[in-house]
Amino acid sequence: MTDARPTKSTSRITGENVFFAKRILQTMALLVGMTIIIAAVGIIYIASQLNEQASVQSRFLIEKAWKMQQDSLKTRIKDNAFWGDAYQHLHVKMDTDWAFISQNMGPSLYKDFSLEGVFVIDGQGKTRYSVINGQLVNTDLQSWLHKDITPLIDIARQRAEKPYIAVDTLEIAGQPALIAAAALTPGEDPRVQWVAGPPSVLVFINILTPAELSALGENYGIHNLRMPRNSQDATSKPSLVIASSDNSTLTLHWDQEMPGTPLLNILLPLLALVALIIGLTAWLVIRRAISGAKATDRSRAALAASEERFRHVAESASDWLWETDAELQVTYLSPRFLIISGWSVDHWLGRHLDSLLNCDITSLRTWLQHTHLTDSRNELQCTYFSAKGSKRVCRIHAKPIIQQGEIVGFRGTASDLTREIEAEKRIEHLSLHDALTGLPNRTLMTEFLENKLHNLAAVEHPLVILNVNLDKFKPVNDNFGHVTGDQVLYQVAERLRSCLRDKDLVSRQGGDEFILIISDLSSSYEIELLCARVITRIQMPYVINEQEIYLGASIGITLAPQDSMQAEELLRFADIAMCEAKNSARNRWRFYASEMNDRLMQRIELEKFLRLAVKKSEFCLYYQPRYRTDDMQLIGAEALVRWNHPVLGLLMPDQFIALAEETGLITAISDWTLLQACQDAMTWPTSLIVSVNISAIEFRGQCLIERVRQALLVTGLPSHRLELEITERIMIEDADGALKIMTALKTLGIRLSIDDFGTGYSSLNYLHRFPFDGLKIDKSFIDKLTESHEGQSIVEGIINLGHAISMTVIAEGVETAEQLTYLQSLHCDEVQGYFLAKPMPVEALSLVFSEDLSV
Repeated sequence: MTDARPTKSTSRITGENVFFAKRILQTMALLVGMTIIIAAVGIIYIASQLNEQASVQSRFLIEKAWKMQQDSLKTRIKDNAFWGDAYQHLHVKMDTDWAFISQNMGPSLYKDFSLEGVFVIDGQGKTRYSVINGQLVNTDLQSWLHKDITPLIDIARQRAEKPYIAVDTLEIAGQPALIAAAALTPGEDPRVQWVAGPPSVLVFINILTPAELSALGENYGIHNLRMPRNSQDATSKPSLVIASSDNSTLTLHWDQEMPGTPLLNILLPLLALVALIIGLTAWLVIRRAISGAKATDRSRAALAASEERFRHVAESASDWLWETDAELQVTYLSPRFLIISGWSVDHWLGRHLDSLLNCDITSLRTWLQHTHLTDSRNELQCTYFSAKGSKRVCRIHAKPIIQQGEIVGFRGTASDLTREIEAEKRIEHLSLHDALTGLPNRTLMTEFLENKLHNLAAVEHPLVILNVNLDKFKPVNDNFGHVTGDQVLYQVAERLRSCLRDKDLVSRQGGDEFILIISDLSSSYEIELLCARVITRIQMPYVINEQEIYLGASIGITLAPQDSMQAEELLRFADIAMCEAKNSARNRWRFYASEMNDRLMQRIELEKFLRLAVKKSEFCLYYQPRYRTDDMQLIGAEALVRWNHPVLGLLMPDQFIALAEETGLITAISDWTLLQACQDAMTWPTSLIVSVNISAIEFRGQCLIERVRQALLVTGLPSHRLELEITERIMIEDADGALKIMTALKTLGIRLSIDDFGTGYSSLNYLHRFPFDGLKIDKSFIDKLTESHEGQSIVEGIINLGHAISMTVIAEGVETAEQLTYLQSLHCDEVQGYFLAKPMPVEALSLVFSEDLSV
């Protein structure tokens, strides 16, 4: 079989007719397009020139109109200023009757010529005569204008000998105004003689209103001549800037006619329509030519496409193609064979196919000879070795080559399955093993355990199941990060493997929990010896990134068949025993006993009731009064929470607080306690404080600060009346985090005291670093106060220590008068205990307040 491939020349020929037809279309479209673009550019240019000419013409007309308005004003003032009678009646003497009553220079100037202002200014610059809007008024020119036009008046006065008219343009009240000034002279009247002194000056003012301004423009074919109406109008075009003598300017705007725009609106759409018609016609003409060219090309391309398709399949498919003669000698291998196997094609041409491919089920020759007996697709899984010696798996499909009724050879494909099989094995491994440690997961462990139980021989050789849970692993994740935690878990897995035999199993259940299944341990001694070995190995330091990390372990032990023969039950019993070991002490092991399960059931039942109690608020507060030692004055009370259990009655904190901390309910209970205590304290005398205990669990997040702030805000309790009691445990678990939260709490203004001082392992350094206001001596020290000198020395030392660092020292658990007397002698600041007052409901506490106040 030959490897038929289309040549490059064939590929070019198959589309040459369509190619030339498209080139012709593109050329025609380009020529038409360029012609239309040139025509469009020409039209736009002509329209632009027309608009520009119109703009220049309109500006010229506005300037002409303005000049004509100024000339008109000059003519009117010339007729009145260079007049002997006016000189005689307005300069030589001021004759108002002649000017206004006789209407020589009165209201007719406003009615006939729209002169809003007529003024006569004497030689000393005083306004002697003023007519405004046709009314005779006594108004100063400068006051009316709100502008100083003295320079204009001086020019007119200085040029009085020769008839001269000074003209200016000002903006008055937002409108343009023309001002003309001329000195009063006898003119050519021989009857009137000049008098000595500076001449008076006649001033005419014409304010162009919007209507007058618009009418002025319309007279010259200019539409909407105006002053700018707003800031946007002020920037519009076209415009004309008119300068004034005081260096100010005013701008006139108008609506410009655009004669080029109609031309664009008509010709451009018409041009676009012409272009569309031409383009459509060209497309219809050439479309027929392209259709014919495509028909020719299709037939020529069919063979080339078929050859191209075969070549692509042979070279890019994951399968490689093969062909042999009747004796299974290889006559053809596709190029893909080299890529997959690494063997060159020439290396195997002429060699037998069954020397390359091996099959465990049947011989390749026998299988091929039976392929023609069935019409179904024949396939066979075989293996072979690549050129690098790696074993590969493939699935072959074959068909016989039949000529004249005889089999002359075989041809087929080989699909490489190596990666698929490796992936399936990898998936199967991952489904049964932990991805981090490589240990069996719960599925594989359960299967192993059930097989062991099924084949368990005798009670004398029980099956041992160990549930190993790491102690202090969470701080490793919190302090060093999950990457370090994963490295520690991997090392733990290796150490656990080293503790067991090959026939035993160690499995990771997730997190820091491991299951060990061991057989053939005949005594409890051997089991405990193994547990001790496991804990010892786990306690050895883990060096990660030059950091030494230490862990412990708690182990729960269950046996089969003694405890159960059910896998799930055995695993549950081991977990229960592990929890017992962890609760009793760290680094311990416990054998499962039935009473453990009973305790667990009781705990589950108690947890259920506790969750209901949180929802129904089945809690109440008892208060134990606290007194100042020196004068036994009541200074406040400590809030102690109680649970009104519907079955067991009133429960003390030590009966449910630990469970609340484990289940996460402590926050809800603490919120209720804090809010109720603050509400109750609001009914007390304002000098008394309330003290509330806070669990160390609540310091693991930042929400404590907001919860305290909210309680103070809702109840209105002043912050200095609230004290929070905190155990030493928080300083041991996360000193830095606790310090940040305490500092934030102190900014609220509340008090902080350390509870049960001396029972933990906090250092004196913590007392200096943390913002405590007081410390409480634990009851265990007070109990020994009167029993031995050693007990007295310890209490005295704690009191002196507290005073040395400026803390208030409180002694709790005072139960005898002798203890109270001794604490007074040691100058302990405050005391509380059964000798003074037992915890009591808030109603009873009110009586204590009354008694204290009466004393």
